[in-house]
Amino acid sequence: MKKDFLYLLAQFLLFALYFMDPIELLMNLPEWISYVSIPFLVIGVLVIAMGIIHLNDNLTALPSPKKNAELISNGIYKYVRHPIYLGILISMFAFSFYALCGFKLLISFLLTLVFYFKSVLEEKYLVERFEAYQLYKENTGRFLPKCSFKSSRLTDNNS
Repeated sequence: MKKDFLYLLAQFLLFALYFMDPIELLMNLPEWISYVSIPFLVIGVLVIAMGIIHLNDNLTALPSPKKNAELISNGIYKYVRHPIYLGILISMFAFSFYALCGFKLLISFLLTLVFYFKSVLEEKYLVERFEAYQLYKENTGRFLPKCSFKSSRLTDNNS
C-alpha cells in the first residue's frame, strides 16, 4: 500500500508543478502549433470524461482497486485499459504545445513515466483480484488501442 501513495504523491506533485509553472521555458515553435493543439486538448478532456463515466463507483486515485470494485472492460475500456491516464496525458501535452511551454512539456513526459509505473502496479493488483484481467490485458492496449493486423495469404487457385 505504501507504493500506492508514493505514485499518487508523485502524480500530484507533477500536477502542481505543471500548473504553477515555476520556470518560464518557452518553446520557439510556429504559432500554428498552438491552434492545432486545441482539438487534442478537447479530445483529452472527452477521453477523461468517458473513463470516469464508465468507471463510475469503481473510480479511485490509488492503484489498488476498491474492495467492492468490478472489472470494467466495456465502453472506452474496450479499447484502452487506462483511458483516464491517456486523457490526462493528451490534455497536458496539448496544453504544453498550446502555451508553447517547454517546462509543461517536460512535466508531461515525467508524468507519462509515473503513469506507466503506476499502471504496472495497478495491473498487478487487478490480475490478482480479477481472473479475467489477464486476458483483457492481452487483448487491450495500456494507453493506446492495440492494432491487430491479420495477415492474409494469397492462394494460387491453379495448383
